[in-house]
Amino acid sequence: MDNREILTAKEVAAYLRMNLMTIYRLAQTGRIPASRISDCWRFRRKDIEQWLSEHRGNPRFLLVD
Repeated sequence: MDNREILTAKEVAAYLRMNLMTIYRLAQTGRIPASRISDCWRFRRKDIEQWLSEHRGNPRFLLVD
């Protein structure tokens, strides 16, 4: 397995353009595919890409009038 296929939480946050704490919360609640190794979360790139493709068509909007 190539090391580029395993991402840290910081790398996933940059890739998804999300806040790092949001990535931690999603991982802790099981809403994003992740594995915990010791005290660190690890993410497989192909799992993140699949998760992203499944959730891409489900945007959330907040409209304020």
